[in-house]
Amino acid sequence: MPPAPDDDVLPDDVLPGDAAAPDTAADELPARLRVALDGYLAHLAVERGLSGNTLAAYRRDLARYARYLATGGRDDVAAVVEQDVTDYVVALRSGSDGGSALSPASSARALAAVRGFHRFCAAEGTAASDPTADVRAPAQARRLPKAVSTREVEMILTAAKEGEGAAPLRDGALLELVYSTGARISEAVSLDVDDLDLERGAVRLFGKGSKERVVPVGSFACRALEAYLVRGRPDLAARGTGTPALFLNTRGARLSRQSAWAVLREAARRSGIDDPDRISPHTLRHSFATHLLAGGADVRVVQELLGHASVTTTQIYTLVTPDTLREVYASAHPRARG
Repeated sequence: MPPAPDDDVLPDDVLPGDAAAPDTAADELPARLRVALDGYLAHLAVERGLSGNTLAAYRRDLARYARYLATGGRDDVAAVVEQDVTDYVVALRSGSDGGSALSPASSARALAAVRGFHRFCAAEGTAASDPTADVRAPAQARRLPKAVSTREVEMILTAAKEGEGAAPLRDGALLELVYSTGARISEAVSLDVDDLDLERGAVRLFGKGSKERVVPVGSFACRALEAYLVRGRPDLAARGTGTPALFLNTRGARLSRQSAWAVLREAARRSGIDDPDRISPHTLRHSFATHLLAGGADVRVVQELLGHASVTTTQIYTLVTPDTLREVYASAHPRARG
């Protein structure tokens, strides 16, 4: 089987507006490049089962790469050499290929897509070797994931539930579930009612590549979900034509990822926390992991709960936070306090 792309290279959720539309310029590529590219994208869609958002990100990155190769006279993937790929990484950073200049992190993601493409071509026999094997990604600063304090989480969750009617019940249940389970926003809105087992306090999540995992649901989230299912969802469902989706919009259809992100953003702004604009779709997931590890949870258990393919991805949450550094310094250094 051809090598799979790294599930943790691309972001958990593509922000609203980030998913690229089909690239019409792909039709203008040399035939052999286009065939190779289409074959790899079909492999990702069928064999790997990647989500539409993730597949769109690969398509966007690889279309840019293919245009770069074609402009440089490379009309066949078998003719690509290591220097071509190295030069492309430089072009990504500078924007000299006519595209937007990318950050080191975005360049690394784009290179990961290119690596997967060439590994696939080598495995399929379309090319004799993989020219990306020794190409190094741009150096990146290792940043701490953006988590918020437990108090700030409580403020956001409380704000989401404020108001009358079905929407606040839904919003509170949605955000309680995301924080309780560490689910990605995209995983939460993909849930059907049958994926939830409140009696056992568990939910079945489907992550990247349709990987299934069952994770526990805490008591606060269970109560919020029960209230939504009894008093909120029936009202929303009556406005639609019938759907098994757990979280519904005001028309009775499945809540979209963009709408779920808007729920979190509005709850943050109403909550009274400092700098609410720092909240992102990943905030509750990052906070879930950070708070578990701070409470003594084993990193490999957290890896399973988050659905990470590699524990390396989870280990970034074990980095010491600035607040922890200050607390330890203040208590341990003999001259920290006057």
